[in-house]
Amino acid sequence: MMGHRAGDNSQVLALAEALGWPYEIRRFAYKSYELLINLTHGPTLSGTLPDQSSHLEPPWPDLVISAGRRNEPICRWIQQQAKREKHVRLIHIGRPWANFGRFDLIITTPQYRLPQHPHILQNNTPLHRVSQKRLESDAADWADKLQGMPPPYIAVIVGGNSGPYSYDREAARRLGKQASKLARQYGASLLVTTSARTRADTIQVLRDEIDVPCHFYQWRPDAEDNPYFAFLGLADRIIVTGDSVSMMTEACATGKPVYLFDLGQGWRAMRRQLPGKPKLLDKYLKKPRDSFDFRAFVYLSGMHLGPNRITRDIRIIHDYMISSGRAAWLGEGHPLESPPPLEDISRAVERVHTLFPELSTAKSG
Repeated sequence: MMGHRAGDNSQVLALAEALGWPYEIRRFAYKSYELLINLTHGPTLSGTLPDQSSHLEPPWPDLVISAGRRNEPICRWIQQQAKREKHVRLIHIGRPWANFGRFDLIITTPQYRLPQHPHILQNNTPLHRVSQKRLESDAADWADKLQGMPPPYIAVIVGGNSGPYSYDREAARRLGKQASKLARQYGASLLVTTSARTRADTIQVLRDEIDVPCHFYQWRPDAEDNPYFAFLGLADRIIVTGDSVSMMTEACATGKPVYLFDLGQGWRAMRRQLPGKPKLLDKYLKKPRDSFDFRAFVYLSGMHLGPNRITRDIRIIHDYMISSGRAAWLGEGHPLESPPPLEDISRAVERVHTLFPELSTAKSG
């Protein structure tokens, strides 16, 4: 079940591919007031736009994998329609908004700070679609396009605003300078790619600050030549902005040294050297008007003053990547040259298999 967030969709597909079972993809468009419908109607399709959404009909699947709040009522509707025929297992990835017991399995990660529950699998990092085969294949397709770009390569994966953190022009300047410095240190060229969330006003700023050999790819929707996995495959080292848990995980899944770029500085930093809650909010309110991000401020307020249930804290993932040696903050030392592999995919697949005891019985028979 595809949603409106690329990171969520990537995790859904990652699990489907890792299971190795036949699967079909369904996509949906939603009414502008779907939140109100979903909060009051329970299992329903009423929040979708039928003419723009995938058609749902029997035969019903054995398993539905989804992520994101908008598809929760749709998944439960499928389960309700099929209940006379069979029990459709529901797997939710990330943070659900419905009662935990309504899902057969929830695969989550620490930034959501969900409690321990029999139906919850607590993974260390999000699921990802990185494989050696994919990296090698995509790298081979792009190698000829980089003629004249001397190796070794350092990939620079650029995200954007996320929760309380803003990727602004000043962050773009620092990223360009620090990435160039690392490239000079290793005699490397940069392979830069932006993403869907990269602010348009930051792109040229980043270009202007890079003063080493560089291939710069500007993200476009539905582009067939997206070099994301190719750059991960070609790179000897990877720089990734710290706003995207999915991009950080995919970078670390390559088994290469990874550098996290902190979008902020001082009290705005992603790193843990943060002042107390009241002081932090006071300083945020005193930001210059032209750099004030209202959405980021609202999120920051909820993160520090509201319940854990409504926000996420991606610093928990940062801490895990750093403490395990898989990553280092850009400009503050280096990660392990051969970091340990991530094992969350195999853990998730094993847990899904427990939902289908009949498969184990058939194999043993």
